[in-house]
Amino acid sequence: MNYEMAIAAFGIGIVIGLTGMGGGALMTPTLVLLFNVPPLTAVSSDLVVSAATKPVGTVVHMRNGTIHWKIVLWLVVGSVPAAFCGALVIAWVGPLAGVSEFVKTALGVVLLIAAAGLVGRAYLTLRQNMTGQPSAAAGPSGNDIAVRVVPTVLVGVIGGLVVGLTSVGSGSLVIIALMTMYPLLTANRLVGTDLAQAVPLVIAAAAGHLLFGDVDWSVVAPLLVGSIPGAYFGARLSSRASAGLVRRALALVLLTAGLKMLGVSNLFTLVGSGVALVGGTVGWMLVRTRYGLKATNWQDRRAGV
Repeated sequence: MNYEMAIAAFGIGIVIGLTGMGGGALMTPTLVLLFNVPPLTAVSSDLVVSAATKPVGTVVHMRNGTIHWKIVLWLVVGSVPAAFCGALVIAWVGPLAGVSEFVKTALGVVLLIAAAGLVGRAYLTLRQNMTGQPSAAAGPSGNDIAVRVVPTVLVGVIGGLVVGLTSVGSGSLVIIALMTMYPLLTANRLVGTDLAQAVPLVIAAAAGHLLFGDVDWSVVAPLLVGSIPGAYFGARLSSRASAGLVRRALALVLLTAGLKMLGVSNLFTLVGSGVALVGGTVGWMLVRTRYGLKATNWQDRRAGV
């Protein structure tokens, strides 16, 4: 067994459980770039692994009540048939290199915008709370959030088709849409809902690729060994951690995945993510102190704030 691949899968599994993202956005590029797996084999094998990994994180979030099931239902209505159709298209005409590259470039830009949006949203929420302005957090929460049926089904259709064609989007594409359509979802519930909707989506896409794709079980085996425990550990962190921690992790993964989708080298992606992590942490501490808070949440808790 390829232990290096299993170790990489464990790390990516943690990211999947923690943020709902990382399957196609991180796993497929890792297989192609680091382990020289052919692109179609990487797509097919990654989808089979995701079909086993996503339910692990979903069960953890289900136990902690961090899933909006009505949103999940309408996403699945659109995504499942579309994902299977995407796999059929691959079988009939072969890998669509042009479509795949376009999707990756467009998704890379959107991922970077979403990362910036998360940071901006966190800042506006903090400023509103400290200045006494109405905040989105004061609105409905949990399952009280009204579901926008038609847009949600359309997102499912688009997300399912893209996943079936490229394996990218079950987490990254859909979570961006959820952030836009349902801004009142907390970070924990956002991740839990995204993981839950991805289960039937990736199962449908994986079924199509098992029938018509190029699944390599020598690749799937080490990925399963690493990603399943990683996803469980990440999901436990996500469902129990503070919303702020999950939001920061999600923003960092959005940034990293976006840079990779745009073809940025591993070195510059690593450097950029490191700078964002350090600079963002220090910057957020300065913003908090500007509004009279302790530099970190745990200092506030110790002080009884």
